[in-house]
Amino acid sequence: MNLDHIFQAVQEAFLSYKNLSGAKKADFLEKIAEILEENRSAIVLMAVRESNLPEGRINGELGRTTGQIKLFAKLVREGSWVEATIDPADPNRSPLPKADIRRMLTPLGPVVVFGASNFPLAFSTAGGDTISALAAGCPVIYKGHPAHPDTSKFVGDCISQAVKKSGLPEGIFTHVEGGVKMGQDLVKHPLAKAVGFTGSFSAGKSLFNIAGNREVPIPVYAEMGSVNPIFTFPQRLKNELVPLAQSFVSSLTLGAGQFCTNPGLIFVPRTLAERFGNAISEAIQGVAASPMLHEGIAESYYKALNELQLRSELEWVKVPDAKHLINASPAMAEISAADWMSDNRFQEEVFGAFALMVVYENDAELKSVAEKLHGQLTITLWGDTEEFKTHKELINLLEEKCGRMLFAGVPTGVEVGYAMQHGGPYPSTTDSRSTSVGAHAIKRFARPIAFQDMPNDLLPDALKNENPLGIMRQVNGEYKI
Repeated sequence: MNLDHIFQAVQEAFLSYKNLSGAKKADFLEKIAEILEENRSAIVLMAVRESNLPEGRINGELGRTTGQIKLFAKLVREGSWVEATIDPADPNRSPLPKADIRRMLTPLGPVVVFGASNFPLAFSTAGGDTISALAAGCPVIYKGHPAHPDTSKFVGDCISQAVKKSGLPEGIFTHVEGGVKMGQDLVKHPLAKAVGFTGSFSAGKSLFNIAGNREVPIPVYAEMGSVNPIFTFPQRLKNELVPLAQSFVSSLTLGAGQFCTNPGLIFVPRTLAERFGNAISEAIQGVAASPMLHEGIAESYYKALNELQLRSELEWVKVPDAKHLINASPAMAEISAADWMSDNRFQEEVFGAFALMVVYENDAELKSVAEKLHGQLTITLWGDTEEFKTHKELINLLEEKCGRMLFAGVPTGVEVGYAMQHGGPYPSTTDSRSTSVGAHAIKRFARPIAFQDMPNDLLPDALKNENPLGIMRQVNGEYKI
């Protein structure tokens, strides 16, 4: 496979695609969603076979996939996402005339996207990274994930059909396969302008380092995992102890714990630790072992648990069942906050249905825990209104450690909408300013450009005086159409 030839075709496609109107980009995206729905039965059967995920889950995931495609279609059709900003000239300003300056977001260029093993549809070939890049005006080179190669290739063919039916250049979307070297070569290629990745910390950090060591560094938007801690306060935990324990176990074991927002840590006050641990134990005992995505992931899960079982600091609330070829049982251990803070190993994600219950003695120790905590995708707080007011300083500290803070519910379940933030401080992601879910994901693959004193006829439509797109713009500091 000659990557130079592939990237050349992609670059040529970019030069024609980037200036396509928002309406035509939206039509293209909607065509992708339409073709995916037409092939729903085949896609679902293929993904179920390759991922070990149940049919209901895959059907729901396909709905989420087409739903987010339609969200981006709506976004680019409306057009205000480009943040058109106009600062008109003032030739009479003293002591110097003021130039006419107009600013907007413009697409970066060819984007390399890596799929995720745990979401064969919504975070893979036609997932959020691919679709937000296409919506921004960037062609995509997608590297198929080895965990679901047939599904990836089939969905890629659906996107290619949409490209053809929309009359766009073939280079708008390219599906490639290969191992680690292929991925590295894609990131190293000089025509690649950005990378989207969801997966392990080691793989994401490796791609980030490669991109940073290029002659011309490029951004890597890597989501690399999170333990998504839950902080519990005494009053609410005491009042709702059993329902909260059941809610936690349901979230922990959802999809065999193979969600990036799986809660792998829960902080519990010493006064309620025994009761809460018993409630957890009772709830988790009824959860049967379930198949993981593939044998390699199950192997890694049990390897991590075997290592943890050697640690004297841990007391086991639920030990894992005997190792199975692919099925994995939930597990949970208890540790004191002091011991938890003594070793960063206890902050590392175990991909699967495992969590640590960390027991804290008082508010001062809980503050020390928050200071020690690494960056997370989510942090959840379980308390009543008065407890939130009392712990305002702690909450302010925790805001610095996550991308999404929940004051009710559980972290699993990421809404695809306009306000979602799915990304957090390192090491959960490589860029805490970005999100891989929701409307703002499009801005990862665009950069600002300003035009000074450009003739009106030459300006992009979004910046012309007559506003032919009819979009909301900022003019002289005020938003108007």
